[in-house]
Order: sequence, then structure tokens, then C-alpha cells
Amino acid sequence: MNSYIRRHAEATVDKLSKMFGAILVTGPRQVGKTTMLQQLTEDIGYVTLDDILIRINAQEESGTFFKDHLPPVFIDEIQKAPELFPQIKMLIDRDHKKGQFFMCGSQQFHMMKGISESLAGRVGLVTLLGFSLREKYGIENNTSFLPTEGYFTERKKELAAISYTDVWKTIHRGSMPELCENPDFDWQMFYGAYVRTYIERDVRELSEIGDTVKFTRFMTAAAASTGQLVNVSSLARDIGISQPTAERWLSILVASNIVYLLKPYSNNITKRAVKTPKLYFLDTGLAAYLTRWNTADVLKNGAMAGAFFESFVISEIIKSYYNKGIIEPPLYFYRDKDMNEIDLIIEDNGTLYPLEMKKHADPQKKDIKAFDLLDKIPGTKRGTGGVICLYDNLITLKDHDKVIPITYL
Repeated sequence: MNSYIRRHAEATVDKLSKMFGAILVTGPRQVGKTTMLQQLTEDIGYVTLDDILIRINAQEESGTFFKDHLPPVFIDEIQKAPELFPQIKMLIDRDHKKGQFFMCGSQQFHMMKGISESLAGRVGLVTLLGFSLREKYGIENNTSFLPTEGYFTERKKELAAISYTDVWKTIHRGSMPELCENPDFDWQMFYGAYVRTYIERDVRELSEIGDTVKFTRFMTAAAASTGQLVNVSSLARDIGISQPTAERWLSILVASNIVYLLKPYSNNITKRAVKTPKLYFLDTGLAAYLTRWNTADVLKNGAMAGAFFESFVISEIIKSYYNKGIIEPPLYFYRDKDMNEIDLIIEDNGTLYPLEMKKHADPQKKDIKAFDLLDKIPGTKRGTGGVICLYDNLITLKDHDKVIPITYL
């Protein structure tokens, strides 16, 4: 039995359980949602809607379900019985008790039928992804990433030694707990089974997908465009499906937390900024499996190395916000019609923090030239920024902008 690796989201679940009657943890399949909640709810009842008889009971007898399963209770795979949401609302409104219903499911909360209507204002939400680098290396600091002096000072107290080789092994292997905890697990077999189960169960739940072969090809095409602007018409053309189908399928990948769409930064002044989001796979191991980069060495020397490094960094930063219970992280990118680009902008209290990602270890001042554009946008305040890369030390690159080693994520 592997020892349990503590999750940074635990503190958020604990905090929310004192504020709300219900707590819902969503996230992709097999990232450890059930394991984490079982750890936190050892002393209350547990029921899983994977059990067909219990599921039928929940769907058909929702009015009496909670007489058999008295709160406080942990309900696993809650999306399989949306009929329970009105009952949960009624019990919360009647009893006014906090931390009565712990739930998890593999869809984004707003895709679960009935949750936004029934439980608005009554449910605390957490999105859980695979292990972050910090969790994997046992680092307790769980603050959201922000390139400020205060953040770096705190983070420096607890840095893991991660070699160049280890970084690429981690990017290639991905962040699924089972693969991280079992180095002897076959990567290819694991992701092969993962994709099959995901399509057969989660995707079918979200939509009528007639052609699973085409959907797999669509996922592969999306993985091949990780780190790029979304081009739905090109994806549709490549797979031989209609554009509305491609849009629907992309929304399924987003709803099941496989893909993240990074929004472009814009305000009323930035007329020349692009309006299309960028697509990122949240688990680089899954993206590598789909695009057939079969070893870490081949990946790091391949044509997509930069896109994978960028996807990995973005995913790590997203995790640092999700783990704090920030459902919509204030993350953007900037690109204008003149092809000036900033990989990531973090907005915090009206200040914009610009970041570039470079897979090399020798960043230069030209890498951050586009940061100056933020100074020209009226009404914006620019904070410190930097280049996140594979250099070993945190050093100043220019003025207040830094070279940021990946170990500071």
C-alpha cells in the first residue's frame, strides 16, 4: 500500500466545509478526488453512485435517499444522479448546518445538470488536477504562484532539487497519481486504458458521441495543438467533422478538465489584441501519449518540446490557484495583430504580472521585450515578471524582471 501523498487542496476543502452546507470536488478521472475526500471524511458515511443499485435508488427515490444515507455523507460520482441536488438544497435550507454533503465527480460543476440552479450559494467548489510538482516533492507551501518578491522569499525556504532530466521525465510521464506513485507502471498501457475509459464513460455521459474513433482522433489533434491558438475549423477539417461538432467536442474536453482554454487579455483600449483563446492540455503525459512522443528523450528533443514545456508550466500555475479554491484563475495571455506575444499574464489587484516560458536555460533580455507593451496600455499597472525556464538560480534579468527556475512554481 502506497503512503498517502497530501494534497494542497485539503486545506481548501476543510475551510469550505466550515462555510458551506455542501462541498463539491471536480476534476478529471483518476486524479485522486475520491482518495483525498475519503482521507478527509473518514468518520462519516460514504456512498458511491458507481454502484448501479445505489444509483437507481438515487435517481428514482431521491426523496428518501438521504433517509438511508444520513448526512454528513460523502457521495462519490455525484454527476450520475443530478436528481439528488434539489434534495440536498432542501436539507441544507432546512437544517442550516455546514459540511453536511461532500461530493465529487469528473465534470466541471457548471456542466452538472441542476447544480447551478439548485445549489448556487450553498456549495463550496474545488477543482482537483493531478499532482503538482510541490505535492510530488512534499513541499508544504501552497500559495498561488505570483512572481513577486514576497512569493519568492517564502518559496525559497522550501525548494526541491529537480534535475533537468527529472523535469522532462515528469513532463513526459504526466501527473496522474497512480503513475507518479508507481514508477514501474507501464506508461503506454496506463494512458491507453485511461483514454478508453474516459471516452466510454465520461464522454458518453456528457454527449451522444456516435463515432468514438473520430473522437479519439479529435483528442489527438487537440493534443497536437497544445500551446496554440484554438482553431476549431482546422480541427474539424482534419478529422472530417462539422464545425459545430468540433465546438461541442472541444467543450466536452474542457468540461472534463482535460483541456484548459487560456483567455486573451483585453480591455477597451487593446483593440489590436487577438480575441481567440489558447488551448492547453492539463496533463502533459496524456498529451504525449496521444501525440506519440513515447519517451522523455524523444519529447525533449522533438519539435513540440517548447509547447510541452509551456503547457506543463501553465498547468502547474493553474494547479496552484485551483488548490486554493480559485475556480476562475486570473490568467491570460497577450498577442496582438503585430505578432507581439506574452505567454502568460497574471492579474492581481489590478496589477498585471507578465511571464514567458522558455525550455532553455539561458534566457535573454529579448525574451521579455514584449513586456513593455503593457506599459503602453492606458489604465494598467505592470508588476514584476520574468522568464520561467530550466536555469538553476533565481536572478534578475532586467530591472524588476527575473529569471525564474521551474523549482519556484
